[in-house]
Amino acid sequence: MRVIFMGTPDFAVPALAALLEAGHEVAAVYTQPPRPGGRRGKEPTPSPVQRAAEARGIAVRHPVSLRNAEEQQSFAALGADIAVVAAYGLILPQPVLDAPRHGCLNVHASLLPRWRGAAPIQRAILAGDEETGVTIMRMEAGLDTGPMLLTGRTPIDGKTAGELTAELADMGGRLMVQVLGDLAAHAEVPQPEAGVTYAGKIDKAEARLDFAEDARQVERQVRAFAPVPGAFFELEGERYKVLAADIVELLPGEGEAAVTLDDRLTIACGTGAIRPSLVQRAGRPAMDTGALLRGRPIPAGTRLA
Repeated sequence: MRVIFMGTPDFAVPALAALLEAGHEVAAVYTQPPRPGGRRGKEPTPSPVQRAAEARGIAVRHPVSLRNAEEQQSFAALGADIAVVAAYGLILPQPVLDAPRHGCLNVHASLLPRWRGAAPIQRAILAGDEETGVTIMRMEAGLDTGPMLLTGRTPIDGKTAGELTAELADMGGRLMVQVLGDLAAHAEVPQPEAGVTYAGKIDKAEARLDFAEDARQVERQVRAFAPVPGAFFELEGERYKVLAADIVELLPGEGEAAVTLDDRLTIACGTGAIRPSLVQRAGRPAMDTGALLRGRPIPAGTRLA
């Protein structure tokens, strides 16, 4: 098939690679414009998808909007059979949705209709879901409301958002190739009205660890925000990111939330405690907690913010 690919972050790169490996012709790649990054945040940095496309000699377009008629005509002029979308970052207006012969299909990282929206992986972890997955869906004007063609599932277990993102990205590429291999064989199933939830965009303030919560919920925070933006606490004005942590059981009433219980950085929560195992100080590489405490002891009784 002649495909237009639309995606921006690392999550979308495996889908682009899978399409090319399956022999599809990628007429053009649409991605978000380069953003300030690089040294001191001043040099424009192309998206992961742009870098992957250019390395393969594929034409890249990065309009700031698809709402004007000129961009819509340029899109339609590519004469695509289908558009494949994976975490692109722009709303597709109806003329764009209608332009490819077979419309637009999306790789969405949740088991729809649960977790429609911008941050399905993080929200699934925070909610304590036992499983998640990928849904290949037809795009329409609503937010992730279109009919579903194929779904893949995986247990969440103790995976971080970073680990799940990589796993679901690979799964999404495989599923999309399967669908495009025989569109007629994949019936479009409307999403059920029951079970709809929305995965709102992550606010960086959500990454501050809330030790008043149960230790299991605090540990979910750690996994949901690892590796970025990184769940954190503050001590004496310095931010410490917690990238991995274990749950420690406590007796009822033992310990005060947000106060360390020993010199191993065991932190009491509303119920239970957590013990970080991988920590990162500002401007420094991540390190195991033992290494951190050898250079910066945090004694029992220390209150964290």
